[in-house]
Amino acid sequence: MKTRSILIAYLLLIATTLFWGGNFVVGRAVSAEIPPLALSWWRWTFALVIILPFSAHLLWKKRHILGRDWLYLLLVSFLGVCNFNSFVYLGLQTSPATDALLLLSACPVMILLLSRFIFGVRISYLQIMGVALSLIGVMTIITEGSISHFSALLSGNQGRFWILAAVFSWALYSVLLRKRSAELTGLEFFSITAILGLALITPFYLYEHFIQQRHIAFNTTSVSTLIYVSVFASVLAFLFWNQGVQVLGANQTGYFIHLIPVWGILLASLFLNEKLYVFHWVGMILIFSGIAMATRLSHKRVHP
Repeated sequence: MKTRSILIAYLLLIATTLFWGGNFVVGRAVSAEIPPLALSWWRWTFALVIILPFSAHLLWKKRHILGRDWLYLLLVSFLGVCNFNSFVYLGLQTSPATDALLLLSACPVMILLLSRFIFGVRISYLQIMGVALSLIGVMTIITEGSISHFSALLSGNQGRFWILAAVFSWALYSVLLRKRSAELTGLEFFSITAILGLALITPFYLYEHFIQQRHIAFNTTSVSTLIYVSVFASVLAFLFWNQGVQVLGANQTGYFIHLIPVWGILLASLFLNEKLYVFHWVGMILIFSGIAMATRLSHKRVHP
């Protein structure tokens, strides 16, 4: 791979994790005001309003590919759009954002295991060490540098189960991206998965709206939230992430998930006036070091 394309992929993935870190903070901040499935449904509705004017005619030209690969496209839409987003917002209803971010750090491990199980990809010792080091960094941040804080995270919490389900969905989505047809561009792939994902979310949103009687009120807070999650955490982030997977592969891309807690804490400090302590900085150094170690394989890819 060319050095320039790898560097661009790194920058895109860093930006993606920043957007998603903000998504967790925003999702938790509005959890009492915006129902989770409403947030997910309107997020993708807004995103499609933005993206379809640029992609509708392209999808029409590729309709034979969409018809041929409909089962695969439906599966990745279910995992990456419908499940992941809805599960995260459901989890943030009862689980603190920091807990959700900690559980998300299991995603690279899940990606490695699923890659091994589904495609027979070998796992190197360097990859394992990189995951372990960055995971220690995440643990340092979340536990405030003290193992005694970890016991509180093990208590029962339904929100954590939703987040774990989101982690599994995203890991499987990332692994399956390697089977994406090269005939679909990033824009086309994102558009069709957003359309299918929105369709899959709709029955659950209608249940929440009409049966549970949980409604979204459109005001400054809700509209601002929807703009952020649709433009940055959806359109830009998904395009950037998919490009990163295409260039670096699912395993190496997964390590960047560890940056999400870093951005989440920085954004909480900036917008919620939370202070940064020594353990935050130690954790961040460990996370970046782990990612650097793991991604040293960029020119020595491990093949099935």
